[in-house]
Amino acid sequence: MNILVCFDESNASLSALNLAGKFVKAFNAKLFIITSMRGGEEDSAKEIKRIEKNLNQLKQRFEDLGAACEVHLLIRGLSPGEDIVQFAQENDIDQIIIGVEKKSKVGKLIFGSTAQYVILEAACPVVTVK
Repeated sequence: MNILVCFDESNASLSALNLAGKFVKAFNAKLFIITSMRGGEEDSAKEIKRIEKNLNQLKQRFEDLGAACEVHLLIRGLSPGEDIVQFAQENDIDQIIIGVEKKSKVGKLIFGSTAQYVILEAACPVVTVK
């Protein structure tokens, strides 16, 4: 079983990681942790290195617990929702776990909802965590 966790450093994504840890242990699954950035000039090399460092620390944490884990920083010019769905298809992901944070209706209209896109477009089950 392959489990994908979408990590954006929010409290909700930390909750998703905690749940994923339980799933990985229960199902002897492989864990994929991804962070998606759109790319471009606004993503400085310093920010990319910081995120890569955080992802590698998460990988080490899960490997220390005996879990198979891969981390990926995706900078492909796609929206985070598109990146997540595409990555899941490319890597035969069986389940996606994504953290959700409450947004106002106006906030969703203006900024969109990554979780909503993933729930509607993913070919596998999606678990949401607050």
